[in-house]
Amino acid sequence: MTNSFDTLKIDTPENVTFDYSVAGIGSRFLAALVDTFIIGLLQVIVFGTLLWVLSRMSGFSLLDSSGSSSDAKVLYWVFGILVLLSFVFYWGYYIFFEILWNGQTPGKRLVSLRVIRVDGTPVSASEVVIRNLVRTIDLLPVAYGVGVVTMFVTHNSRRLGDLSAGTVVVHEKKTSELQELTANRQRTLGAVTTNSTAPLSFPMDRLKTEDIQIIEEYLLRRGQLTNRQQLAGHILNTLLEKLGESTGEYPVQNSDDMLAAIYVAWKQQNSRSE
Repeated sequence: MTNSFDTLKIDTPENVTFDYSVAGIGSRFLAALVDTFIIGLLQVIVFGTLLWVLSRMSGFSLLDSSGSSSDAKVLYWVFGILVLLSFVFYWGYYIFFEILWNGQTPGKRLVSLRVIRVDGTPVSASEVVIRNLVRTIDLLPVAYGVGVVTMFVTHNSRRLGDLSAGTVVVHEKKTSELQELTANRQRTLGAVTTNSTAPLSFPMDRLKTEDIQIIEEYLLRRGQLTNRQQLAGHILNTLLEKLGESTGEYPVQNSDDMLAAIYVAWKQQNSRSE
């Protein structure tokens, strides 16, 4: 994994790299503004409804200063309930939506942001809870003062909550971009050819979907790899062991073509079985 201030690069064990555009202070502020507005609106609705119900049930009113001691006790209880609800709304809102929507709140979804782990995988419930409980410190002294300073001085604009939970906020790719990437991927894989016919006799049913996905990722990225020949040889030998074939029968320099041949043979056999 390599980082810059605006890009997070994830390097997988198969030498496949994924780039994420890190969300800056501006886009995160806009998302927080939307979420804060929604939280405030929900609080007004719930608090107003609660006070209205109490006034109907007991005639209690916050505007009445001549109440009895029993009214004062009710006032304390109402105040305590409102404080508790404020905590539940503010922290529960972020925790609830980021767990439900896999790292997104309504504000983040509107701005196309998402919380992920620093290794590029989706966040877990425990990480969501940690990053949002630490939000209390990020809010100090006012208006995310600590959080903003931390985002300025850390890589990938991470506040204390992100540092504690091992998370980062990134821009989510648009649907059109994902569709274009998928189409390019299919075109590239569909154009794979080979000069070898040896894999046609291999027991392809021994290979799992995960094995084919590794070949696909290699074929898609091989033009960008600096250690292309060594990586192809390593992948090929692993697959040959699963297929029960001799690993020393095929020269290392032919590993690239053999991987393509295995992929083509696997696709042909699976197309016939369908």
